[in-house]
Amino acid sequence: MYFQTLKDKFQKRPTLDRMFASTSQRNDDGLRASYNISLLIAKSGKAHTIEEKLILPAVEEVLRTVLHKPASDIIKRIPLSNNTVERRIDEMSSDIESFLCNYLQTTHFSIQLDESTLPDNAALLLAYKSTKNIFARTLITHTKGESIFHVLKDYFIEKAIPLSNIISVVTDGAPAMVGRYRGFISYFKQNVSLMLAIHCVIHRQHLVAKNLSVRLHESLHLVIDAVNRIRSNALNTRLFAQLCEENDEHFHHLLLHTEVGWLSQGLCLTRFFALFETILEFLDTKDKILKENLMKRKTDIAYLTDLFTKFNMVNLQLQGDSLNLIKTKSILSAFLARVKLMKQNIGRGEFSQFPNLSQTSCQEDDVSTYVQHLNALYSDFESRFEDILTMFKNGYQQFWLQNNIPDTYPVLWNISRKFFISFPSSYLVERGFSAVTNLLTKKRNILDIISRGDLRLTLTKLTPNVDNLLLRHQVHPSH
Repeated sequence: MYFQTLKDKFQKRPTLDRMFASTSQRNDDGLRASYNISLLIAKSGKAHTIEEKLILPAVEEVLRTVLHKPASDIIKRIPLSNNTVERRIDEMSSDIESFLCNYLQTTHFSIQLDESTLPDNAALLLAYKSTKNIFARTLITHTKGESIFHVLKDYFIEKAIPLSNIISVVTDGAPAMVGRYRGFISYFKQNVSLMLAIHCVIHRQHLVAKNLSVRLHESLHLVIDAVNRIRSNALNTRLFAQLCEENDEHFHHLLLHTEVGWLSQGLCLTRFFALFETILEFLDTKDKILKENLMKRKTDIAYLTDLFTKFNMVNLQLQGDSLNLIKTKSILSAFLARVKLMKQNIGRGEFSQFPNLSQTSCQEDDVSTYVQHLNALYSDFESRFEDILTMFKNGYQQFWLQNNIPDTYPVLWNISRKFFISFPSSYLVERGFSAVTNLLTKKRNILDIISRGDLRLTLTKLTPNVDNLLLRHQVHPSH
């Protein structure tokens, strides 16, 4: 027993190899923490200096206060200077881009493509595949279809991705994208003739919602005028909020309406009608003519509020990462059937689908106006979505998604796969532009959104291979 104890102590004695191995492991842990924290910073969209201003002081406080350990030795092993965080983010972004491009070289996929103008008037082009941002590029001069196509083509040539791997493209309805002769789609089809071009269903739905009769359009503008009358003046905003509080209203502020925002009209109208009586009371001392006009059009405002609430519900259903053309068709078909039912019910004086309208005194001429509008809405909706509504018979999805279908029916699969892989909307690209806006704040307006890796790490759901990145580095402690 005595000799066995001596043997164990001898085997466990510190050796030079073990000392170096232990030190190396601790340093690797610090480097790994540096990558992981940098990834969290990128995901949050915060400035890289946050690690020196907040993260490291917070870690130091936890170690000292909760664990009662000296923090300096641990923090020194985690390199997190501003430049270090920038390099880590760029390396992880490059790793994800390399993995994604290697994958796209050997598979067919669908993309979303759109361009927008940044705060400094630069034109930014974003392309998405599934939930993965493929690239962000600046359009140097104009934003014509030819320029957009060449930016996409040059990137795919650089990354050795065949253009023929793209089976469908989703864009908005801008002439630069869908123009018959000089649009992006036209140039793209000259290279990939069988590519499926899709006009974003959310943009189309927004165009349908804008189709109002003259009377309803005037009523909507009365709402906008009243909102602007209150919101455009700081004193009026405060006085209105005070009046809402005195009237025990649930809300104290009106929402602004914008043409660009997809959900803006519905949210603006819902809030407006909820505060309708308080608005009339406020305008009684500010603008009596506007108050009287609003009272005359109360039924119109109630009808528009109910209708746009339904539009917003459909709009939210058309957003998301996992939507395909089959699911989109079922959503659109259901809404079209609902519009038809609403038209029949409101024509008979049944307002169960219009809860706000049912609280007003609706006359026969009002009902006639709303029936005519629903008729026009139905026809416009059916016309704009004809390509999707007539695309399939129901029940095909489960059959075509079986694992053995591509091998058993390769020819049919080549035809049908585009309907399952294709995006129905440009939702992901629009969400990407929102992320760009959040990144380019006043304090970060010189951030190079194209060459830096912040945008990709903010948007992607892919995880960088930190183990491979660790192998490329010699560990240096923080100074």
